[in-house]
Amino acid sequence: MSFVSHVECTICGHRHDPARLLTVCETCGQMLAVRYDLERVRASVTKDALRGRPPGMYRFRELTPLDDGEAPVTLGEGGTPLLALPRLAAHFGMTTLWAKDEGQNPTGSFKARGLGMAITRSRTLGAKGFVIPSAGNAGGAAAAYGARCGLPVAVVVPRSTPAANIAEALIAGAHVFTLEGSIATAGTVVARAAPALGWFDLSTLKEPYRLEGKKTIGLELAAELGWRMPDVLLYPTGGGTGLVGIPKGYAELKAMGWLAGALPRFFAVQADGCAPVVKAFAEGAETTAAWEHPTTHAAGLRVPSPFAGRQMLRVLRETGGGAVAVGEDAIREAQRLVARVEGIWTAPESAALVAALGVLLDRGALARDAEVVLVFTGSGLKYEPPPLAAPTDLAGTEAEVLAQVRRAVGA
Repeated sequence: MSFVSHVECTICGHRHDPARLLTVCETCGQMLAVRYDLERVRASVTKDALRGRPPGMYRFRELTPLDDGEAPVTLGEGGTPLLALPRLAAHFGMTTLWAKDEGQNPTGSFKARGLGMAITRSRTLGAKGFVIPSAGNAGGAAAAYGARCGLPVAVVVPRSTPAANIAEALIAGAHVFTLEGSIATAGTVVARAAPALGWFDLSTLKEPYRLEGKKTIGLELAAELGWRMPDVLLYPTGGGTGLVGIPKGYAELKAMGWLAGALPRFFAVQADGCAPVVKAFAEGAETTAAWEHPTTHAAGLRVPSPFAGRQMLRVLRETGGGAVAVGEDAIREAQRLVARVEGIWTAPESAALVAALGVLLDRGALARDAEVVLVFTGSGLKYEPPPLAAPTDLAGTEAEVLAQVRRAVGA
């Protein structure tokens, strides 16, 4: 049986029937969240039982919205490694630094979690096809999971979307449409196209199940750290599903008695050219306002009007965290730094966290002995690489080539 008790509006509290295919709150139009009978969950599963299960996000099945016997649409998402970053920590003069490497998901980003869960539940509840606006990785993930379960997908993206993301969706058989503008423009088109087609709108946080997939990052982090939470968590913030979902997962584990203490301080990280959450946080606003003319090469951060701005700001303030924006050059430099000192070629959205980490430390907003987790949301392989030095051309006899190599490396 499902452990879901109801689906609830995160603002007005209105309850919705979880057996229906839901979008936003029918009373106030705000974001919905799944609520669980946590006493029954605690009585049904133990930490020891979890350890004996296969890896992946469905290891935590009792804290997902799946019905009893419901087979998830899965490609093996979740179970991503929590990587210690000792050399990067030393670079910043820190004690403990971790990265949750979501780039190792099946579609190369954390979007696999949310879209896998959303498509699973929406299919069960009667969806016949899906329409999604995307700045990059979400469209490719939706296409992959739609293909996995045999349902059609239409993806609408800005023309500035990375070519690898467009190719990923096309290869998986999705109908892909590009347009001038941002993901907000794409979202307007999707809002009209979905009902016209009779397909389900998978826009970020405009249905309750992508949140439940992203939440599993928090569940995994809790288990990987021995059922405790870090001091600080930095999250690259576009639509912000994980920024809302991770603390939701922590709160559920706390209510079950599996975690204790205060939640981590959450920090939203954005780009200087598109920072609606940073601006709203600095101004003490209740919610975000649309950012005009969004520009950043980190496509996942190019979200000018996040639907859950109100909920994200609440997380940042309630946990004593904050929001910081970083520049394009700083993102590129951080991307190279992480690759050079830790061997991780992460996406620019994730590299923005490393740039922001330096800013926060310099400001004194973080203690250097704090335990910090960076959520690396995707692989750098999803982007065209930046200009690099040409490889050294070797020629000659074996002895001559060896001499060239030794000169090149200073040996």
